[in-house]
Amino acid sequence: MIGALQILLLSLVAAFTVVCGQNWWQTANQPVFVGLAAGVIMGDPATGMFIGGSMQLTVLGIGTFGGSSHIDANTGSIIATAFSVALGMDPSQALAAIAVPVAAILTVVDVLGRFCNTFFQHRIDTMIEREDYAGIERNFLYGIIPWALSRALPAALALAFGQGVVQSLMDILNGPLAWLGTGLGVAGAVLPAVGFAILLRYLPVRENWHYLVFGFVVTIFFNYLFTNVKSMGTAVAGAVEGFSGNFIGLPMLGIALVGLFLAVSHYKTTSGRTASQDTAQEGDDDDEL
Repeated sequence: MIGALQILLLSLVAAFTVVCGQNWWQTANQPVFVGLAAGVIMGDPATGMFIGGSMQLTVLGIGTFGGSSHIDANTGSIIATAFSVALGMDPSQALAAIAVPVAAILTVVDVLGRFCNTFFQHRIDTMIEREDYAGIERNFLYGIIPWALSRALPAALALAFGQGVVQSLMDILNGPLAWLGTGLGVAGAVLPAVGFAILLRYLPVRENWHYLVFGFVVTIFFNYLFTNVKSMGTAVAGAVEGFSGNFIGLPMLGIALVGLFLAVSHYKTTSGRTASQDTAQEGDDDDEL
């Protein structure tokens, strides 16, 4: 069961992340970090990381502009992680059966939060005419309230009163409708691939297909290296008493360094091209003068 303190902390995490999303600190407003925080609160960081990371990959290619609303992957990750840990639900199943539907439903709550926030915006318009700068600052900060409540209240209500519903759903998915539960687990495992597909739809893949191929090959090579090095470490550990070497972090570190190399190379190339264009433009302006 989910305790009262856990519900309070998870609700505060939901409120904190949406407030961060409206300010310059965007890092905390990501499902992977939110899932990890929810997992720590529930005592199972691995499950939280899995659900949050899967939701991060699922929404990887989804972007919004201006005042448009989007699915709330953060709150979906929090609720799915809590129920998955508390009720022993399979994480992939929780991802498809809870995280994604909750994230979609809370789009309505996002619209409601924006609507309520207009109350303070109109007050600020009035205070601008009166040049009440202190009042402008206060009402600007008051706008945090509807944003925070738009996520904290649904999360608290779902966690406090939804445990029985989720337990019944899990009993059905693991009993009479086991085929549906298995299908939801498979769908949850496939969702990250859907996010990648959406992302590739909008990326300039045709112009940069060589980077795509290079990344795929590097991943395969490091995966091959990881498997063989891990097997070698296991063999050495079995033959040498007291051996405790760790080979697990090598492949991901290598991939990260390759990605850093490509990012720095691209940045330098783009910066050099921009500087050359600026120099050429200045030369043209001098010739005109």
